[in-house]
Amino acid sequence: MSQAPNTLLTALRATPPLVQCVTNYVAMNIAANVMLAAGASPAMVSDVEEAEEFAGIAGAVTVNIGTLSPPFVAGMQAAIRGARGAGRPWVLDPVACQATAYRREVVQALVAERQTIIRGNASEILSLAGEASRGQGVDGRDPVAAAEEGARRLARSSGAVVAVTGEVDYVTDGTRAVRVEGGSPFMPMNTALGCSLTCLCGAYAAVADDAFDATVAALAHFAVAGAKAGEGAAGPGSFAPLFLDALAAVTPEALARAAIRDAAVLA
Repeated sequence: MSQAPNTLLTALRATPPLVQCVTNYVAMNIAANVMLAAGASPAMVSDVEEAEEFAGIAGAVTVNIGTLSPPFVAGMQAAIRGARGAGRPWVLDPVACQATAYRREVVQALVAERQTIIRGNASEILSLAGEASRGQGVDGRDPVAAAEEGARRLARSSGAVVAVTGEVDYVTDGTRAVRVEGGSPFMPMNTALGCSLTCLCGAYAAVADDAFDATVAALAHFAVAGAKAGEGAAGPGSFAPLFLDALAAVTPEALARAAIRDAAVLA
């Protein structure tokens, strides 16, 4: 039986999950603040010396390849080993995976570790699905709709729930699919919000029975908060603090009204 976003938000705030966020240096502070505002407990633990052990006590692990280096990759791999050994969900954010040979090599090895959720922009998901993308660096230049078929194939081949985020988000497990509407045009103008959303997917996965439900709930939380913050923002600078406030202010009742549309059951 599926769990609605409002039910999962209630569970998240009743017992805030500890999430090990192996994220990039640009995103760490922003992602931690987003997680705290939403109701989760972040831990930015990435060193190989402790990442595997820490994953055993975390409710979920998120891995973001934004600022790659061999020591950082070793920490990612250790955290994934810990998560898999403890039976915890883990989430992959393949930042700019199409940009360089090194990124392609690293992300292919990570995808082989059978993540629970993959969250990326359309250009990243197209690349993971083996298709050409127009992405340049970390900027996604492809529309979400262009990546939907690739997302379905990637979900089937990887066993992960795949979220393509953009103006209208798309979530699929290869069989089910939904679109999540909301947010604000100011969101892409604020660095690391996508990275932060990946961390929030981990938080919801820690309290959900189904990774598909968890992903939809995390995206709905962001969409509702983004729309609310955008109403009072004059630009991207004023949007950032309003977004944190809105994340904290989102209620289960608001998530129950989130614009989530069935994108058809797939054969």
